[in-house]
Amino acid sequence: MAEALVVVGIVANIIQLVDFGSRILRRLEEYQSKFGDIPEAFRHIKAELPVLVDALQQTQSAIDAGSMRDESKKALLPAVEGCGVQIKLLDEVIALALPVSSDSWIRRGGKAFRSLRYDAKVERITAVIRGYIQTLTYHAAASLRPLADQTLPRSTPSSTVPFRRDPYFVDRPVLAEVNCRSQQPASRLALVGLGGVGKSQLAVEYSYRIREKSPNTWVFWVHASCTARFIEGYRKIAERAKLPRWDQPDVDILMLVYSWLCDEANGRWLMVIDNADDEEVFTCRSAGGRGNQDQFASKAAPTLLDSIPQSTNGSILITSRSRDVAFRLTGDYADIIRVRPMDQAHALTLLQTQLKGSLGQDDAEQEDATALVEELDYMPLAISQAAAYISQRAPRATVSKYLQDLRKGDRDRAKLLQIDLGDTRRDGTASNSIIATWQISFEHIRRERPSATRLLSLMSLFNRQGIPESLLGGRYNESGVDDADFEDDLNMLLSFSLVATDVDRRHFQMHRLVQFSTTKWLMLQGDLEDWKEKYVTLIDENYPDSEDENWKASQALFPHAQSAALCRPTSNAALAAWASLLSKAMVYAYEMGYYQTAQEMGRCALEARETTLGAEHAYTLSSASTLAVALRIGGKYEEAELMFRRALQGREKVLGPEDPLTLSDLNSLGLVLSERGNYEEAEYIHRKALKAQEKVLGLEHQSTLQSVGDLGALLTKRGSYKEAELMHRRALQVEERVFGLEHKSTLASMDNLGLALGKQDKLNEAEIMHRRALEGSEKRFGERHPDTLICARNLASVLGFLARYEEAESMHQRVLDDSVKVLGEEHPFTLYSFCNLGSVLHSQGKHREAEAIHRQALAKREKALGKMHPHTLSSMHNLANSLKGLGSDQEARSLMKKCFQLRKQILGPRHPDTEKSLRALNEWADGNHDDTALDEVEGKTSVDPSATAARSCLPGSLRLFVLVLLCGVGSLLLVFAQSRNQVFALGVVGYVPHDAA
Repeated sequence: MAEALVVVGIVANIIQLVDFGSRILRRLEEYQSKFGDIPEAFRHIKAELPVLVDALQQTQSAIDAGSMRDESKKALLPAVEGCGVQIKLLDEVIALALPVSSDSWIRRGGKAFRSLRYDAKVERITAVIRGYIQTLTYHAAASLRPLADQTLPRSTPSSTVPFRRDPYFVDRPVLAEVNCRSQQPASRLALVGLGGVGKSQLAVEYSYRIREKSPNTWVFWVHASCTARFIEGYRKIAERAKLPRWDQPDVDILMLVYSWLCDEANGRWLMVIDNADDEEVFTCRSAGGRGNQDQFASKAAPTLLDSIPQSTNGSILITSRSRDVAFRLTGDYADIIRVRPMDQAHALTLLQTQLKGSLGQDDAEQEDATALVEELDYMPLAISQAAAYISQRAPRATVSKYLQDLRKGDRDRAKLLQIDLGDTRRDGTASNSIIATWQISFEHIRRERPSATRLLSLMSLFNRQGIPESLLGGRYNESGVDDADFEDDLNMLLSFSLVATDVDRRHFQMHRLVQFSTTKWLMLQGDLEDWKEKYVTLIDENYPDSEDENWKASQALFPHAQSAALCRPTSNAALAAWASLLSKAMVYAYEMGYYQTAQEMGRCALEARETTLGAEHAYTLSSASTLAVALRIGGKYEEAELMFRRALQGREKVLGPEDPLTLSDLNSLGLVLSERGNYEEAEYIHRKALKAQEKVLGLEHQSTLQSVGDLGALLTKRGSYKEAELMHRRALQVEERVFGLEHKSTLASMDNLGLALGKQDKLNEAEIMHRRALEGSEKRFGERHPDTLICARNLASVLGFLARYEEAESMHQRVLDDSVKVLGEEHPFTLYSFCNLGSVLHSQGKHREAEAIHRQALAKREKALGKMHPHTLSSMHNLANSLKGLGSDQEARSLMKKCFQLRKQILGPRHPDTEKSLRALNEWADGNHDDTALDEVEGKTSVDPSATAARSCLPGSLRLFVLVLLCGVGSLLLVFAQSRNQVFALGVVGYVPHDAA
């Protein structure tokens, strides 16, 4: 009797609920047809109501047919009653929140406003109803099994994982985290990361470990790249578990498997849902796998999401590229585990195991292996494919050869990364090419959110680290279209792990290969050139002029300027912006000691301006002058002289002989002549430039003071130490007052004054000056900046003169090591340190070591500077001294005699260095032995004395006024035009060494 009442109660409630639910559904459809789209929360419940009605009707059919067990009927009664409660709540909310056609416009507005407050309540109702749907569906499906089928013997737990286990799998910490967190009942975890980062391989290994640890646990693998593959995965589960009627065309395979998984009597199971990247796969309605093909689904059909059980006897592991999809499947961001590229140790292990022992153990091969995995940014798929390529083509292919090809250029790089050699442990429909793997993500984003694709396109051209948010928002819209929401676009890219945020949340970074793949994808789409032009223009507009106060901004944007240097555009307008940017960035480069980079940027800027503006345009001449500076401080003196003469000739013609820029180039020509050892001509030019600058610019103008310092450094080289001292004191006195103690011009004058004092044996005063310069330079530039190294080297030389040999040797060795790292072994500045170390070793009686160093230095200077250069002769003098110390008297006298004759010819008979060589010969002839080595010192000269207007300490308006008075209206107009177009990127005062030995 009680059972009969239960049945009557359930059926009555179901009939009432079906009617009530259908009326609410019609109400929502009526609202949508009259007022347009409905609020999002109501859209969700509108999608769930047909499924609820269908589940209720299936339950009623099972009861009417007598196929439902009594215990199931009792269990369903609370669920049916609970549905009634939720339906009534929903009806009340709809009445309060959604207007009807009879409502006044005021009442409609009020309801629309109140509807916002009910979104959360409707979402809670939807969630509860979804749970009841699963309960009703399970019992209805279970009741449809024939009794004979229910008595069939159970299948033995097994696995449907379609991949063999990787015998060379490299364990990663993330696997231990999965194992630990999957112990919770009904756990759902998601592995999220870039395509090719190893998510599926981790899942494969985890599934095998589960089977090893617990043979009674089922392990199922479900591909989720599309609806058809998901259903096929469920069909394989049904087949493996031998579920009743699994192969019948009319069976709902999703509900059949869902019901079986929910039954704890069937034992524990793990389900891997692989490649769950597309949300639509899980949210669209499905026919449940009925028929040979997935049929068109009605509004009442369930989604794939509904067919994924939440059963205490099972756990689910998801792999996805999309964080948002992973959240939809897990329901909690805390259940998402980020899978990042390997660390270096794991990446090297992967490469070595994949090469199966063919990688050698010597240092060179290990260094190549380390460089290769770094070049591939530690991406497992890229490393595996590299190893497969090398193994397939061995012995002609090696790690070293692969690395060389990868670095050759974009074409070779793309060719290697696009190769698909196959992998039996990856989904057969997935590409094994790292580029193709990521281009799948790009295409998906382009379909879902085109504006996010544009943001990715722009970001792919930046340096991959430190991409500033300030240069992104609003900069990637299409012309005339404003459909971009930066936060939403960024979230899409973050979700797919294509970009990541830095610690400060205001800068972003990208994987190196993601950037490369994006640009290749843009090339295929024919869009790359347009984005290059946008990027170059953007960086040019935001890169500051090289003023002192802009130093930090220049530093932050310099890596992105370097990236822009690789994006040479084709249109003249963009090419002009490119040249402007490189002209500004190269000044920062040579200020910071990046001489090779500065030269490369300078050559590109000059070529672009010659192409677009002509050889004699003011901007072109500006680029020629700046390039000449970079060449000079890079030790390429001959080429620098030619470039300075070209710039000087053009400026004399265009601007006139007394224009500040012309005079600056004249002084710079004197600098490079001094570097080449042409001291007499250099002095003539320096004095000519200084006299004109004093007349045109005044005694205290920065360019005038730079020329004073440059002339002083030359006078030190020529042996006029007293006059040199006076020059440096004059410059230093004004610079300390006008620029301050830490200005680079002030520091240069301090150091140069120390040199002149040291040459006059005023060693204690010289030490004080060098220490002040060194401390200031370390504070301003850092310990390894070329200016700092010069200060340290000159201080070490004074310490040697003071017989503090151990301290001097230690400092010379440190400076030499840093110079090799920063400038290279062959740079003229490095050779100073090399020679000075030899000198201090000689002074300590370490003649054998000193002889070896001076012999090497002489050979390198003869090659780089020529046999007649004063620096070469200094090395010759030092080598002769060391030979004398070793007792090789005849060779020493012969070499010193040759040195004396050349010095007399080149420097003159009264030069101190000439006299020093003569004195050594006389002492050796008298039988005396003076072990004094010729310790070399370097003076600092201006990197660029051309930037008069841009770097003046006067305010801008006053500076222009002075220029009107001094230069005339014509020169003023040119200076104004140049400053407007940022050609005064030349205006950075920097200093490089002169030989004053």
